[in-house]
Amino acid sequence: MLTLFTTPKPFVGQVAVIQRNALQSWKLLHPGVELILFGNEEGAAAVCRELGIRHVPDVRRNGCGTKYLASIFDRAQEIAVHGVLCYVNCDILLMSDFRRAVESISQLQKEFLLAGRRWDIDVQVPLDFHRAGWEDAVRHLAVQTNRQRPPQWIDYFVFSKGLYYRKIPEFVIGRPGWDNWLIWFALSASVPVVDLSQDVCAVHQNHDYSYHPKGEHGVWQGEEAQENYRLLDNFRKHRTLESAIYFLQSGQLHVNHFRWLVWPSRHLRKWSYAVWFCLLKLTRPLRHRLGLRQETVAPAFWRRWRAPRQ
Repeated sequence: MLTLFTTPKPFVGQVAVIQRNALQSWKLLHPGVELILFGNEEGAAAVCRELGIRHVPDVRRNGCGTKYLASIFDRAQEIAVHGVLCYVNCDILLMSDFRRAVESISQLQKEFLLAGRRWDIDVQVPLDFHRAGWEDAVRHLAVQTNRQRPPQWIDYFVFSKGLYYRKIPEFVIGRPGWDNWLIWFALSASVPVVDLSQDVCAVHQNHDYSYHPKGEHGVWQGEEAQENYRLLDNFRKHRTLESAIYFLQSGQLHVNHFRWLVWPSRHLRKWSYAVWFCLLKLTRPLRHRLGLRQETVAPAFWRRWRAPRQ
């Protein structure tokens, strides 16, 4: 069976509602699922006692109090009851399609990494998990909202025990980059990476960035974020789900032939950005005389690329 592990934010306000919803959805996946919660955030111990979740309060942190990813992953691999583990962010709802996908792949492969894109929805209240059809209601809302994140946004990782043991650099969690490194590492170790996005509706419950003193900018661009980016070795150790070896569709494993186009298209984008900036520089005097600004003439692909991540 499966061991799911996570680390929460403080169980306060709306975040408490979101995280309790997520944890309860995981407990319903299968009676044999093991859940481990890492960290001594406010309310964590009480929630673990109430829901019957294994609690590991001690986690190694940096000088800012942010948790190191390796501390959580290494300890989870040491104590997990099961041979298949899943790290999942504590705001993600998982449903029966997730369980079926993991079971189907684990029967075919000995070593693997499974991951998938998420769907964003707004959830304001505790979900009624005793209500028949709650999964259908959540899935319908996700599809109706139609906010599936692109392939670089990854919120859950299912892997065989030992894959990452004592191999993760000094990434801190809750900052960007480490999720893409996890995919790069599996690929570099010749471990099959499977994209579950087509068969699994993993639902992210939206929240703000008030947990960081500098808000969204601090999360994505602060000092800790910059250190995480540095560990990506100038993005050479950065991959997305576009590079997955396989994808799961209707319960069947298929080869992802398009993965070979990822690097050429990335270099093409870089080249097109360079050309675009060169044109902007050359035409700046003329544009100023005409009263045109860069934003008014920027092509659609550039506006999408520079838009902040939500």
